[in-house]
Amino acid sequence: MNLSDYFENTQGTGILATSSSAGRVDVAIYSRPHVTDEDTVAFIMRPRLSHENLQSNPNAAYMFIEKGPGYKGKRLYLTKLREETDPDLIDSLRRKDRKHDVKSDEKSFLVYFHIDRIRPLVGDNDK
Repeated sequence: MNLSDYFENTQGTGILATSSSAGRVDVAIYSRPHVTDEDTVAFIMRPRLSHENLQSNPNAAYMFIEKGPGYKGKRLYLTKLREETDPDLIDSLRRKDRKHDVKSDEKSFLVYFHIDRIRPLVGDNDK
């Protein structure tokens, strides 16, 4: 299953970790990424600490824990590429079940990341 199909068809919980340039780490719950190709994902971000950290440190990690028994999922190691602020583009990508969570007057960012590595949730296939 390719990454786009995986995130479209797998339910679970996502966690994005970022760090400031001084090394202060932040973790936050995030929805599934928007997969643009096998090397690139994007997240819709609000102007919070995760987005602020990415202004000075482009590195992030995303952990996705699949819903269900056991420990299945993926860890994505990411580097920020760019961001968009076009509200029409961002609204077109919002998942229907999340549209009600957005304050209409709050700015959002569509942040694109290169996928540096993908590892399973548990174990290590990266030597």
